[in-house]
Amino acid sequence: MEAVVLRYGHRIFRDQRVTSHCCLVARAFGASEIIVEGIQDPELEKNFYDVAKRWGGKEKLSFTQSWKKTAQEYRKKGFYITHLTMYGMPVQEETQKIRKKEKHLVIIGSQKVEPQVYAFADSNISVTGQPHSEIAALAVFLDRLFNGEELAKKFPNAEIEVVPQEKGKKTTEKSRKRV
Repeated sequence: MEAVVLRYGHRIFRDQRVTSHCCLVARAFGASEIIVEGIQDPELEKNFYDVAKRWGGKEKLSFTQSWKKTAQEYRKKGFYITHLTMYGMPVQEETQKIRKKEKHLVIIGSQKVEPQVYAFADSNISVTGQPHSEIAALAVFLDRLFNGEELAKKFPNAEIEVVPQEKGKKTTEKSRKRV
């Protein structure tokens, strides 16, 4: 199963931290790509690829000027379009239906989402009918989509890995070749 996340409306000076966290969650919870609508943000790219270099993985980050054009392209490639919104159908009622699809484009907002997004999506899904963050919604949705299997995912080429333990923090670092 494949999931690509489309971040609707990134505003560099307002959304940088939240968009960065959306990218981290998308990556950690199994998305293969994160697409950010808005002006290309070199700082976001630098941070994203720095994490990927140190913690492993082959995930991709890209930018688009049009959520609609991007979503249309993904629909043509056979992707099922899911918009995460607190106004949608409850994820717990929709999980089995969406899991039947092999390819997913998951739209998460930042600014007020225009009605066209709701109409264009194959599903509008909520993780709760209460105000919450897109970061939380994305984590819950991807966990349900991948049935929790993403939580044990190993990231290839990781320089750093966490050593699980009950108390404290411990990591292992693979030796880096110095030039």
